[in-house]
Amino acid sequence: MKINHNLYSNLAFNLAEKNLGKTNKNPSVGCVIVKNNSVISSGTTSQNGRPHAEFNALNKNINFKNSTMYVTLEPCTHFGLTPPCTNIIKRKKIKNVYYNLNDPDLRTYKKAEKILKNVKKIKKINPKYKNFYKSYFLNKIKNLPLIDAKIAVSKDFFSISKKNKWITNPRSRQVGHLIRSKYDCIVSTSNSINKDNSMLNCRIEGLNNNKPDLIIIDRYLKLKRKLRLLKSSTRRKIYIFTFSNNKKKISFFKKKKIKIIKIQKLEDKIDFENLFKIIMKIGKGRVLIESGLIFLNQLFKYKFINNLYLFKSSKFLNLNGYNSISINFIKKLKIKNKINVNLDNDELFKVRVK
Repeated sequence: MKINHNLYSNLAFNLAEKNLGKTNKNPSVGCVIVKNNSVISSGTTSQNGRPHAEFNALNKNINFKNSTMYVTLEPCTHFGLTPPCTNIIKRKKIKNVYYNLNDPDLRTYKKAEKILKNVKKIKKINPKYKNFYKSYFLNKIKNLPLIDAKIAVSKDFFSISKKNKWITNPRSRQVGHLIRSKYDCIVSTSNSINKDNSMLNCRIEGLNNNKPDLIIIDRYLKLKRKLRLLKSSTRRKIYIFTFSNNKKKISFFKKKKIKIIKIQKLEDKIDFENLFKIIMKIGKGRVLIESGLIFLNQLFKYKFINNLYLFKSSKFLNLNGYNSISINFIKKLKIKNKINVNLDNDELFKVRVK
C-alpha cells in the first residue's frame, strides 16, 4: 500500500498552527506518529517553547517500535535546556523519520540525518505552509523578528471615522483578535492608544485575554494614566520604549509593573533596526504592528513589514472619513490575496509586502 506522506505532513503542520506565536523563541513544531497506517500519537511544541513536539508525541506509554514519525522541522540534535529530540527518537525505536524543513539553528542544521537512520526530507511542501517558519528563519539568520501589520479601512480607504470608533463590523474585529493570538507581541504607539483607549489583546472565549504581550512606543512618555489597559498591567507583560527621563512618570509606570526600556532615538532605518533587535532580545520573534498611519508608513518606508492584514469595510465613509496622512503607500500594494472567511460583507486581505 502506497503511503501518502503529504497527508501526515499536513496533519503535523495543522498541529503546529495551534501554538504559533506562543512558543517564545522556539519554533512551533507539529509531530505525528504513524503505525500500520494509523496515527497512534501526536504532539506540538508546548507553550513557551518546551518540551518539544517530538518529546510530547513520544513521552507516552505506547509501543512505538517500527513506527514512522512526521515532523514539520528537522529534529534537534543538541543539548539545550532539554536533551536533543534525536535521543528519545532513538530510544523509542522509531523506524523512519520524515521532516519538511531543515532547522537553521547551526547546532542542528542537517545533523539529524547523521545521527538517526532512515531520516528523509520531504521535498514537496504544501504551498500553504511554504512560509510557515519565516519568523523562525528571520530570528535565527538575521536576529530580527517577523514584523507583520494589521489595519482597517473603509470601502473608500479611510482609516478614521469622525462618527464611530470602529471602521469594520464586530465579526471582523473578532477575526482580528484571532490574528493577534498568532503573535508574541503587539507593537503600538502612545498616540494610537491614547486616542482609542484600546486594549490590544485577544478578547475571544478560550484565548488568554492577557496576551499577546504589548510594546508601546512612547518617545516622550505621553501615555495617559487612566487607560483601560493599565488595569491589567500586573497580569500582562507591557513594555514602554521611550527617550524620556521623566522620573515621576517612570515611577508611576513601574508601580504598574510595566517595564521601561530606554532608547536614544528613532529617526532612521538603523534606529528602527536596533529597536527590533531589542524586541528580539527580550524574546519576541513574531510582532504585529497595530498603530496609526504615521508609524506604519515609517515601517513601510524602511521595508520592515513582511505581511499586511487589511480589513476592508463594506461601507463608504465619504465626508465622515479621513486619514492622518496619505494612505497611498497602502493603496499601491497588490491587494489580491483575499482570505476566505465570512465577515458579514467586510473583506480581509493578507498582502505579502516582501
